[in-house]
This record gives sequence, C-alpha cells and structure tokens, in this order.
Amino acid sequence: MLHVSILIPEGDCSLTHIEASYQILTEVNNFLRAEGKAPLFNVQLVGLTSHTGLRKGLFVVHPHALVSEIRHSDLILIPALQGGDLAAALERNEAWVPWLKKQHAEGACIASFCLGSFLLAQTGLLKGKPCTTHWSAAAAFRERFPEVLLLPDKILTDEGGICTSGGALTFTNLLLYLIEKYAGRAIAIQTAKVFMIDMDRESQSPFIVFKGQKNHEDAPIRDAQDFIEQHYADKLSVDDLAVRFAIGRRNLERRFKKATANTIAEYIQRVKIEAAKYRLESTRDNVNEVMYDVGYNDPKAFRTIFRKFTGLSPVQYRGKYSRHRIPEEAATD
Repeated sequence: MLHVSILIPEGDCSLTHIEASYQILTEVNNFLRAEGKAPLFNVQLVGLTSHTGLRKGLFVVHPHALVSEIRHSDLILIPALQGGDLAAALERNEAWVPWLKKQHAEGACIASFCLGSFLLAQTGLLKGKPCTTHWSAAAAFRERFPEVLLLPDKILTDEGGICTSGGALTFTNLLLYLIEKYAGRAIAIQTAKVFMIDMDRESQSPFIVFKGQKNHEDAPIRDAQDFIEQHYADKLSVDDLAVRFAIGRRNLERRFKKATANTIAEYIQRVKIEAAKYRLESTRDNVNEVMYDVGYNDPKAFRTIFRKFTGLSPVQYRGKYSRHRIPEEAATD
C-alpha cells in the first residue's frame, strides 16, 4: 500500500481539503475492494502536535500520527494555509520544511492545494519549477518566491514529483489526477462520477477576477492605473499616458511593468475584459453591445482577447455565469 500523509498545519488551514481528501482516497480503496482488488492507499492525518484547533478552536483535528513518527511517506498532501497572515503561518509551520525536503529526497510525491503552495515553496523544492496557487494570491506569491515559475491560470502542475493545484475546490482536480496516476483512469472516472467532480479542467481563467495590482509604492503608476480604470472605454495609448503623467514613454513602460507585472497594453486589455465580464454577467446586452461599450470595434479581436484572459468565449462565459440567456448569440459565437 502507498502511504499518504495529509498534513495538518499549525494555525488555520482548510478543513475541507483535509476531510475531503481523506474521504475521497478512502473511497477509492472501497472501489478497489468492490472489484476484488487490494486497497491502495494507507491514509493518515499527520500533525506537528497531538491536536490542532481550526477556525479559532471551533474544530479540532486529532492526527493519526505525529510527523516525528512518519519515517517514509509515498504521497504528501498539503492543504491551504488560511488566516490572512501568510508570513506568520509559514513561521508557525517552519518545522515541516526539513521533513518535507527529506521525504522528497527519498522519493515522496508532494502535492499542495491552493495556498498550501506557500508552505511547499518555503522548502525550496519549487525553485525553478512551475507552480500554481489561488489566483488572488499570485502577486503575494511572486513577491515572496520570485525564483518559482508561477502559472496562476493553471488548475494544476506536476514536475519532478512536485504537484500543485489552484484555488479552493480545484484541489479535487489534483486529487483525481493523482488517483489516475496511482490507480488508473477507470478508477479516476468512477471517483469523478461518485463525487460529481468535473474532470480534466486545465485552467482557472474563468474564475479569475482582475483587480489592479496596486500593492506597490510608485504613486504616479497608481495614478495611471486609476486613470485607465476610469477611462477604459476610451482609446488609450502609451504615448497619451506618458504625456498625461509627464513621464517618458520608456520610463513609464518600465515602471508600470515593475509595479504591476503587466505591460500597459496588457493592463488596459485586462481592465476592458473585466468590465466586459461584469456586463455579460449582469445585463441583457448582446455581445456586440458589450464589445462596443468596453472600447472594442473588432468582434474577432474582442473574442480572441476575451478567450485569452478567461479561457471561454463571451457567449460561453455568459452561459456559465449569467441568468440572462440570449439564444441568438449562440449562432454567432
């Protein structure tokens, strides 16, 4: 049997990730038994202490074993850290780092869910490797771990026995991926059907809400961001912004990219598409009306850019998130 360690970090973490992972992997064993096969996973909750309080003590988790008692694990799952102060959470959980590094060196696969990627990155095992996390934490992750190749649009990544999943409930997609890896496609499909998980999703893009990256100290660039957000429907150019804010074009472009991690053109596109998403969610305007309202004139270009940032066409996006269905749009999508 493969030994699976589900970590119980100190401080707040995702109880959903812990309980659901335990339930799903245990159910996989039942599927295998029903086929006359031996169970595959020996699943244990592993903690630094004999009990951990979550949600300010509302829930208490009693692990099966302490980390000092686990000599070898084949698969390690790291749930999302929670509580707001990630720096403090990492400090409380520093004791996991040497154990995780040792386990990986001895062949363990390590998988993080959502903000569990911060603890995984703290080990240094993600250096130079692709990684994903909750899209809302992308800027904080890049700032703390610039040496990691962050791909915040991805649902999951896997390289060299290091796996990560995106935000919140996308952990179920990584679990299915791992189940298929160890138990085969048929068992993964059965698991997906029983737990009603949408298999083979690849992107977080449809869920991303763009909020301008303003956690920086460059006040003129923040002013430029505010101006773009207030005038996104206008025809904006880098030259116009450079004149308006009395900054040389090259200097403006360099400072803007450094502060926001986007070029000016990308930022303008993302603001326009965010406005378009809101209108598709909340109004009955057809796609062309939405396109014109956010400052685009070319339907093909609008659809291309919309799909670039959301992974969906405008019609598909409306179908996913809006109560307002406009049937005639389907023929023009």
